[in-house]
Amino acid sequence: MLDEAEIEDDDAAEPIDMLESYFSAHGWVYRREEDEIIARVKGSWTEYELRAIWREEDAVLQFLAFPEVRVAEERRASVYEALGLINEQLWIGHFELWSQSGILLFRHAAMIGADESATLTLAQAELLVESAIDECERYYPVFQFVLWGGKTPAEAIASALIDTQGEA
Repeated sequence: MLDEAEIEDDDAAEPIDMLESYFSAHGWVYRREEDEIIARVKGSWTEYELRAIWREEDAVLQFLAFPEVRVAEERRASVYEALGLINEQLWIGHFELWSQSGILLFRHAAMIGADESATLTLAQAELLVESAIDECERYYPVFQFVLWGGKTPAEAIASALIDTQGEA
């Protein structure tokens, strides 16, 4: 395990080692297996399960964030429509709904490198994790408006994504 205090922004380590260091430095509860790490993080709206899976043969680090949202069968059509509207706005990653379980998640992947020195820097780890959390936080109200507020997906996005000016 890496010690966060010993690494600089430009230092690099194997992807799961670096994420373990990052999670540990934030004091997040996590568990680790050989090629996977899972953490729990409290956001503004809900708690998230963060999961990273390293596929060495493909040199891809898949990162998933699961907000505590389950979608009942009768609400899935509206959520699928919301997912389509949201995903067309995203530059990296996407939201999806697992059809069997109704679990909502955000997923993106990073191609780390195909050689033996496939590593992740601290800055890359931070970007990977924080961008997933940021997108979940940004769009969580949209899903709540669709699921519980009786709004159409378009209305939910318009209501949830209003830009504010200044500070209160």
